[in-house]
Amino acid sequence: MNLLPIPRESAFGTEMTPWQAPLVVTDPSLPAQGYSITVAASTVTIHAADDAGAFYARMTLVQLRRLHDGQLPVGSVRDWPDLAERGVMLDVSRDKVPTLATLCALIDRLAEWKINHIELYAEHTFAYADHEVVWRDASPFTAEDIDTIDAFCRARHIRLVPNQNCLGHMNRWLSHEPYRALAMDPDGYVMMGMRRPPSTIEPTNPASLVLVRSLLAELLVHFSDPTYVNLGLDEPWEMPAGRFDDYLTWVHTLRAVPELAGREILIWGDILAAHPDRLGDLPAGVTVCEWGYDADHPWSARLAALEAAGVARWVAPGTSSWLTVLGRTTNMRANITEAIDAAIAHGADGMLNTDWGDNGHLQYPAVSDPGLAFGAAMSWCAATNRSIDLSGALSRHCYDDPDGDLGAIVLALGNVYLRLTPQVWNVATMVLPLYFPQLDIGRGPLEGATPEEYDAIDTDLDALSARLDATAARRADATLIVDELKNSIALVRVLGDDARARLAVGGALAKVNPAVRHQLADRLRPVIREHERLWLERNRPGGLRESRAWLEHLLDCYETGVVDRGWSGPE
Repeated sequence: MNLLPIPRESAFGTEMTPWQAPLVVTDPSLPAQGYSITVAASTVTIHAADDAGAFYARMTLVQLRRLHDGQLPVGSVRDWPDLAERGVMLDVSRDKVPTLATLCALIDRLAEWKINHIELYAEHTFAYADHEVVWRDASPFTAEDIDTIDAFCRARHIRLVPNQNCLGHMNRWLSHEPYRALAMDPDGYVMMGMRRPPSTIEPTNPASLVLVRSLLAELLVHFSDPTYVNLGLDEPWEMPAGRFDDYLTWVHTLRAVPELAGREILIWGDILAAHPDRLGDLPAGVTVCEWGYDADHPWSARLAALEAAGVARWVAPGTSSWLTVLGRTTNMRANITEAIDAAIAHGADGMLNTDWGDNGHLQYPAVSDPGLAFGAAMSWCAATNRSIDLSGALSRHCYDDPDGDLGAIVLALGNVYLRLTPQVWNVATMVLPLYFPQLDIGRGPLEGATPEEYDAIDTDLDALSARLDATAARRADATLIVDELKNSIALVRVLGDDARARLAVGGALAKVNPAVRHQLADRLRPVIREHERLWLERNRPGGLRESRAWLEHLLDCYETGVVDRGWSGPE
């Protein structure tokens, strides 16, 4: 039975009965959010612990009806979640701000998959009344937009949770006056030899607290559920390790502000992970979200330390889609499985599955679909979903593809990255030179890559592209999905030819024959034009310039043969 998620207990025979509205009975003996379904020859009965359980039972019936051409199989289901909070965090700051239609369509799917917590990761994409200089070109969500999204989520038993970074990742603010005066280091910082702009506000500056409180006061009133707020507090790159006390004081300061009274604060766990002996110094009312995006992340050790200190804890794996163009399917399944297993073993209350948009948000939505679906399934019931037929589930419950092939194609595209010998953290190495053309193929993080491996990538892409041409998916935007995946394939093909050309001359782009570089440029230009068209089909225009800049920088390198060794992204 290819349901998404697969229920904890189910038993169905071959007999079918016509679709009919179910009788719903409240049953407090069931676990919270739990339900049971009995489909008989002439009746359908739901027993539900609460309203959420009744909603999830209906979603299961919707999927059963979809799988059986409008009918229902006679049988029964008994089901409830492993984790009370099953969340998804969507990056709407780097750089895509989706249209309301795009976002609501995704929320509908996530609700059907029994997700009950959504966050829109915001750095500068909410239209704060007194801060237009920060968001002017970002096509931000307005207060009215958030009200609309909140109501849409609430009707689907999803809490929309406010998310505003309040320490690091403030570069979109600190690049403007008068905010630059709040920077911990106005000159920015150096990472891996590359100069980066300031990104962290100074927590000991009283003006930083004034700004943060004003933002929270304006933002939070548009979120009807008062349970959580995510303040981020991750990756304050300019903060030396010796200033952990300042970090901890900032957490206490924020916990005490009246704007956050009554809400549990969610914060990322990266800074705290280096100080397990200080976890007991956290204030009450703080939940630590331990994040990690690769297989073999030390979930168990990190959660055990939080558990021993009595700190509320969640896991935050990821979709493994960002910095990949096509995805990392195998890594995604391992990352999410390990996170959920550790969450269950160490009493975590929730999962926040992250879908980032680093470096131009160049992955299209279908590349994230497998991670979103698998995260939803595993957080609902790990025992029945760890070996789920994900391609079949995606085909039926995401793409409306009765032939079952589109889900398989998306998953296979997401494993093309495995063709290369070199593998690095949090990125598909086959596309690493897109982001940093100054890298030499065959050296550093790309040591061991061979022309034959890039040939194998092309062979995979040939076969998968042919299968895309024959897809029978019936979702309203199926043609758009195919176009998006085709453009992704075209981009990866350019990068493969780039890599082979560099390997033939020792690895550096500057040594590639100008005629070859110009051919690469000629092939990249239509990819950029198509990327712009596809972006505007689903997203607001704000952020498109920044996204396109990553591709245009590579184009410039092809045209000139000049690479900037300090390039770290568009300003």
